[in-house]
Amino acid sequence: MSNEPQLTQHKVTVLLIDDQPMIGEAVRRMLAGEPDVDFHYCRDATKALDEAGRIKPTVILQDLVMPDIDGLSLVKNFRANEATKDTPMIVLSTKEEPAVKAEAFALGANDYVVKLPDRLELLARIRYHSKGYIAQLQRNEAYQALQESQKRLANEVKQAERYVLSLLPDKLKKGEIRTDWRFVPSAELGGDSFGYHWLDDDHFAFYLLDVSGHGVGAALLSVSAINSLRSQALPNTDFRKPSQVLFALNNAFQMDQQNGLYFTIWYGVFHKPTRRVDYSGGGHPPALLLGGPSAAEAKLEVLDSKGPMIGAMTDLEYESGTTTLDKFATVYLFSDGAYEIEKADKTMWPFGEFLAYMGQGPHEGVAESKMDRLIAHDRVLMGTDDFADDLSIVELIF
Repeated sequence: MSNEPQLTQHKVTVLLIDDQPMIGEAVRRMLAGEPDVDFHYCRDATKALDEAGRIKPTVILQDLVMPDIDGLSLVKNFRANEATKDTPMIVLSTKEEPAVKAEAFALGANDYVVKLPDRLELLARIRYHSKGYIAQLQRNEAYQALQESQKRLANEVKQAERYVLSLLPDKLKKGEIRTDWRFVPSAELGGDSFGYHWLDDDHFAFYLLDVSGHGVGAALLSVSAINSLRSQALPNTDFRKPSQVLFALNNAFQMDQQNGLYFTIWYGVFHKPTRRVDYSGGGHPPALLLGGPSAAEAKLEVLDSKGPMIGAMTDLEYESGTTTLDKFATVYLFSDGAYEIEKADKTMWPFGEFLAYMGQGPHEGVAESKMDRLIAHDRVLMGTDDFADDLSIVELIF
């Protein structure tokens, strides 16, 4: 079914206002036999506005000399009336009077005809003015339909945003693993998503993915992928082995079956008894590990993500990396929106400077989290509060 707005088929509708029934009958006969013309006659000028509101003419023929109301005043009243302010008006007069004609045009008349004109001339003028007015009506209807469609779409996008946000995990504030995160959406609905959960008593999975592009399609793919991880729904996959997880994701979400969309991901598994983390990445920024015997002595380690993006080609193998966490260990997962930013001077923020910023130790007397400081720093660099891409960052303290 087409989403194009269906325009109303307006018929040429003529309203004649003249106190002389003889003129009314003469015009009726001129227009008789024209199937595309609907003729209406109003003898009482005091009822003209009401009649116009009822029949919605595409052109008004109006005499200038009537007993109950001055014709020029009626022109002015039609133009002051919301329902007829744009309706074409052809004024009828018994003779050419330049001063009257000039005043009629100044008050809003579209045409001036000495009555009664030749039938073909009158039809031509009626059709000419009606055609332009009908085009205007249809343009306004199309614009209104577009506005309504955009409003519905905006509401649907807002609902999609709320749904995506509802899928983000609860922040773990106590226990052996504590988590926190920030999600700063761009102006358009994007495809960032992340999660973490215990696979069993000893294994804790944590991951972040980013779908290419923006819009509802990207968000839906992100939701589908994250749900497959959360529910462990990928076949023949040991979710404790990151390389197997990415292999299965890649086969399940081929871009030729996802409207050309692909995604990147970093996926890690923490083994509690040994404090070992196994991880794999597919086209995604690396995770960052700040670890050491204490917070003051923490060093930055880059947990690389060298595998191909998810969805390009089937049966791709993904390598796994491994590291062991020190007593103090904090891991950060993030999307490229955290560092791929255009600075106020129109240059890109170098990734090396981002790493240096993330590697800074704790700031004494500063309660603000590293994630909040990064977001504030990004905004200072950009010179604006608005991000061109979603920014997602997850902090996991082991």
